[in-house]
Amino acid sequence: ELLSEQQRVLEGRLAPVVRDITDSRPHVREEMENVYRKIISYVLLRSGLGSPTDIAVVREVTAALQSVFPETEMINFISLSKKNKEQQLKTLALLVTGIRLYNKACGKGGSSIDDLPAILKEAIPSATQTVDEGLNTCHMLAHKYTALLESMQEDLHRYTQLSSFKLKEALFNVRQYEAFLCILLSDAITSAQEVEKMDVQFAATMEQLKKTVQNKISIDTKEVFPLFVTLSNLWTGFQDELLLLSFLTNMTNNLQQFSEIQSQLFPEEVLTSLLEGVTVKSDEERIRETMGTRVNVSDFKNQEWLFPETTDNFDQLLIQYHGFCAHAIGVKGLTLPGNPAIGILKHKERCYVFSSKEAAYIFAQDPDKFIQLNTEKAREHAELIQLLELRHQFEYLAPYAQARNADKCLMKPSTKCDSSTQTDTHILPPTIVTSYEWNEWELRRKAIKLANLRRKLTHAMQTDLSHMRRGNSTQVYLPKGVSTQTKRDNSSNVPRPQIFLEGLRGGSSPTTHMVKVDLTRAVDET
Repeated sequence: ELLSEQQRVLEGRLAPVVRDITDSRPHVREEMENVYRKIISYVLLRSGLGSPTDIAVVREVTAALQSVFPETEMINFISLSKKNKEQQLKTLALLVTGIRLYNKACGKGGSSIDDLPAILKEAIPSATQTVDEGLNTCHMLAHKYTALLESMQEDLHRYTQLSSFKLKEALFNVRQYEAFLCILLSDAITSAQEVEKMDVQFAATMEQLKKTVQNKISIDTKEVFPLFVTLSNLWTGFQDELLLLSFLTNMTNNLQQFSEIQSQLFPEEVLTSLLEGVTVKSDEERIRETMGTRVNVSDFKNQEWLFPETTDNFDQLLIQYHGFCAHAIGVKGLTLPGNPAIGILKHKERCYVFSSKEAAYIFAQDPDKFIQLNTEKAREHAELIQLLELRHQFEYLAPYAQARNADKCLMKPSTKCDSSTQTDTHILPPTIVTSYEWNEWELRRKAIKLANLRRKLTHAMQTDLSHMRRGNSTQVYLPKGVSTQTKRDNSSNVPRPQIFLEGLRGGSSPTTHMVKVDLTRAVDET
């Protein structure tokens, strides 16, 4: 959660710079250079390696950026969509960071970059030692308080003498403090292991990168760019571990006030006087005393007992009451360490450990009774609810418990939580056509540029299908009205000739006699 919050804060600080870069539409050279300078600032701020006011750092970042993203690429960058611009900015930041780390390893720059692996290797042992010292103090106090409480139960005179002291409250408080310090120590150890693993990966990646480059003039980007990105991601991991270590250190320092309260309630000289004649046993000594004892399973017919040699993943079992003895809490009011070697009782799918064989036998006779006693003890001392991990038995609050007792009915509070959701502005990928122009004259200008009419000829033709789609017009000279006068014509009619011949077919006489008859009328008769 801490790292996520830190990342959110970083994104919020970089949002105005990213917005200025992605929303800009430069057209002239000066505007291009201004956007390029903003990209340099973004890369430097995102990496966190150096101050933006340091001229040497800015020059180093500029040189690294120009090697992977020269200013001539700005034209292609501007044509990208907003989402692609943001992605490319993140990629450039990773590449530039990797290049600067490589130059630092080669002794060619990176003077402003701190040696985070070396810093972590010194800081983690120091933080671990601080937590260890606090744990040792807690252990000693818990052992002393436990010994005093046991002496009170064994001797009535001691009970009268020590009843005015808040020994139980002090013991529970120390055990709580011990539990928190154990969590912090575990986180510090995990951080140390993570740093060691990342350090090995960082050295291996750097060596591979040096072998790939080897003073070559030209290198395939597919080979070196992934290595630069890996270096940058590993360095980000170092930065995260440093942030976590700082957080754990501050938390340890803030917890010191609870340790100081113990010294105020029970000063060293008071404890020394009270412990006269009392044997103080540590948790380890108590466990060693009971290592030879074990529960006899045959004594319990209806109980299930678990042992290390017969149970898989024995060390990973979830023990109730934070590993303390399930019998001593409710009966004695003590938080004695349980010994799993005696036997783990599995009752209603829950596992319980005990500090002695006798305590295990007593608890196993009526587990529900002692579980209820432990719950009642947690009601008396509310700090045990968190220490013994009894949250599931106290799901309701005090007002609801009072209402339940009054009405004699089970009434649990309604579960509420603060939640928030975020919906993307554009769920689907953007479909904006960057080449779209609403201006008709701009479209004509582009069309003329594409056609390049100065070197082309325009041809047109008309077909049967297209002749009605376009208005065509032609202009002709109208015919001129002209008339002429000629001489008068006259005509005459002549008679039609009518001549007949008779006797051509012959007759009864052997001699043919032809007679010609002319019936044509005279001209003057027509």
